[in-house]
Amino acid sequence: MTNAALGRAATTFRALLKGYRVRAELTQEELAEGSGVSVRAISDMERGIAKSPQRRTIEALAAPLSLTDEELTGLQKVARQGRAQPTPAPAPAAAGIYGTPLIGLLPTDVDDLTGRESDLDALRALSADLSGGRRRSGRVAILSGPPGTGKTTLAVRVAHNLAGEFPDGRLFLKLRGMSAEPTNPADVLHLILRSLGVDAVRIPADPEDRAGLCRSLLQDRATLIVLDDAADEAQVRPLLVGGPRCLTLITSRQMLVGLERASRLPLDVFGEDDAVTLLSTIIGAGRVARERQAALELVELCGRLPLALRIAGNRLASRPAWPLSRLVDQLRDRSRRLTTLTAGDLDVRSVFELSYRQLSPNAAAVFRRLSLVPAADFSVGAAMTLIEASDEDDAAVFLEELADASLLQTSQENGRYQFHDLLRVFATERLAREETPDVVEAAENRLADWLVRTATAAGRYFHPTDGVSPLPVATPSFGDHSGAGRWLEVELKNWLAAVKSVAARGDHRPVLDLAESMHWYSEIGGTAGTWYDVFELAVNSAIALGSKRDEAVHLNYLAWVQASLCDQAEESVKLAQRALDAAVEAGDRREQGWARVYLTSAHARDAGRTTSPKLFDEAAHLFEEAGYPLGVHVARAMRASYWYRNGRFEEAAEEFDVCVRYFGQDFGGSRTPVDDTNHAYLLLRSAQNLAALDLPDRALAHCETALDLFRRHGAAMGQARALQATGSLMRRRGDHANARRRLTEAGELYERIGLTQAQIDTLCDRAALSEEMGDPASARADRERALGLCDRLGRAEGGRLREKLADRLNAS
Repeated sequence: MTNAALGRAATTFRALLKGYRVRAELTQEELAEGSGVSVRAISDMERGIAKSPQRRTIEALAAPLSLTDEELTGLQKVARQGRAQPTPAPAPAAAGIYGTPLIGLLPTDVDDLTGRESDLDALRALSADLSGGRRRSGRVAILSGPPGTGKTTLAVRVAHNLAGEFPDGRLFLKLRGMSAEPTNPADVLHLILRSLGVDAVRIPADPEDRAGLCRSLLQDRATLIVLDDAADEAQVRPLLVGGPRCLTLITSRQMLVGLERASRLPLDVFGEDDAVTLLSTIIGAGRVARERQAALELVELCGRLPLALRIAGNRLASRPAWPLSRLVDQLRDRSRRLTTLTAGDLDVRSVFELSYRQLSPNAAAVFRRLSLVPAADFSVGAAMTLIEASDEDDAAVFLEELADASLLQTSQENGRYQFHDLLRVFATERLAREETPDVVEAAENRLADWLVRTATAAGRYFHPTDGVSPLPVATPSFGDHSGAGRWLEVELKNWLAAVKSVAARGDHRPVLDLAESMHWYSEIGGTAGTWYDVFELAVNSAIALGSKRDEAVHLNYLAWVQASLCDQAEESVKLAQRALDAAVEAGDRREQGWARVYLTSAHARDAGRTTSPKLFDEAAHLFEEAGYPLGVHVARAMRASYWYRNGRFEEAAEEFDVCVRYFGQDFGGSRTPVDDTNHAYLLLRSAQNLAALDLPDRALAHCETALDLFRRHGAAMGQARALQATGSLMRRRGDHANARRRLTEAGELYERIGLTQAQIDTLCDRAALSEEMGDPASARADRERALGLCDRLGRAEGGRLREKLADRLNAS
């Protein structure tokens, strides 16, 4: 068919589009690939379901269809004619007392709504619940959420989908809640009455009379009313005029917590799969599949926010030659991210600004300054510090204002809040524009000081009852060891970043105080990387201050990290020797004793070294001279372990019994978590020796007691070691099922806290167990995973672990 014939024959949009596609010899899939318009959208257009697509959609189709300028203009004209046709009233339409049915006044539905299926189902259920007429008033549903989450889009989709259930019509009313002058409720009531057929001259002047007349006219009607972009409860409450058969959908960035008897659907950002699906519908699934990793990074840089994804998709759809990685590179620059997320009249920054302008001055200041918090979430205490509020209650008021405005989200952790990723970027921009550098620096320093000071107080709750360590101090953030431990866990990223910031500005004493307070807690929480960073910072601060005693303390702690958490025995020996030299120079007998303890511990882990029993005696003597019984019994316990390794099991058992009694005693009626974990670690060592004495039942009882103590205080590393030990003992007794369960739990914990060597050891134990159980496939899988862990490490360390693993596998 010639071009002229095609133009004469096709007078509807659907016919024109299909004709041009057939002429171009393209399938719908090929046209979708070339244009970035989804296959579903093209199919809907050709079937007449979508009669009037938007201008940008038609322009995207023009290039792959090879349309001339005249053909493109004609296609756009036909689409406009489709949009200009009036929407027919639903049939049958029940006439009101004035004889005029309420007609649909809805915006056009989008063809690529994604990821809201559960919300759609919930709203359909609300609609179904309206039947029966037993209610005095209609259902009300509030769709709230951060700007850009698609609240209006969802409300419009629901209104279109439920047309058949509301034969008396659907009404869409813009409340303009984010504008400088929100729509007056009286004016909205006037619009509702006019749509119901009431003559303007017969509409009451008094707002309450208008609302009463609306309720009267809607009493027997099945009508769906959308109140879009509500400002607050005061604007909405007079507009809840629907009768028993009515459904009112309210969209708002505010939570509207003051509205009673309303169903609430808070909308959040998309999950990863839904975000990728939306991107695919806009630019084509093939394009996404070809750059899958870039697409995944793109949706994360967009914060999985529907509006941002739509903008990014539109930019890519209008630039079909661009690789996704090009836009990803632009979005990685945080300073330009919001500028990049602009496409025509769609603009993420301006949408955020509408909500920001509604805030009170103090809430706006909190919003800006919270961008200084290092981690994703934060507490009321952080906000109080940033704005120098007198107490947490004052700061909480502003945080709740931000949450009600959907500019903050409540965190899964009780009492904490978090930013959406793009809102954090926006807050950073506002901070730079509205606050002076001096004010920003002062706020940042206050926050860092508060985090370090509070973390130091929390760490002291985990010191043993030794009569030497400082007593813990209660703070507004916690009042006991349980609260302190939880605070340290949830604030980990924040206080770790803060201590690095304090060290960088040369304020060394707080760094040393925090590190010293954390030594015992480091056996309960955190990761190997956390403690290496903390104690290395402290060593550097001690050197900067010229304090040999502090240098010895933190070199000792760092030696423990390298030996116990990183399996770096050689490095641990070097650090412990440096600690010993510094302690001797400082004349500190206690730290000299600890240096010997860590030297022996490192020697025991290094196959190329032998441990001198003289070191245990020297350490115990030094601790006795320093009046430090805790250290004395640590040294004795290590001496017992030395005797165990050298086959002197009876002597080891006697020494272990003395130490177990010491660490298990009640210190004046008060025990700390570290008292219990020290006791638990000693029980595990004693259990090894009892097993060697062929007393497996006593050994298992020790391990189970240790596991209970570790679990009581959330000591992940201790739990893993106890699980591994009990698993080995159960395997020895032939209890294979429980042994495998315990070893699996141990491996998962080792993986979580980053103890790769221990994880490999556990996999080997499990492989040997599988062989005994006649399951060679599982054994092979565990061995392959263990070898894979070796390969993921650095070349030197991975090679060394591979050699150890090969020896162990050959032995088994």
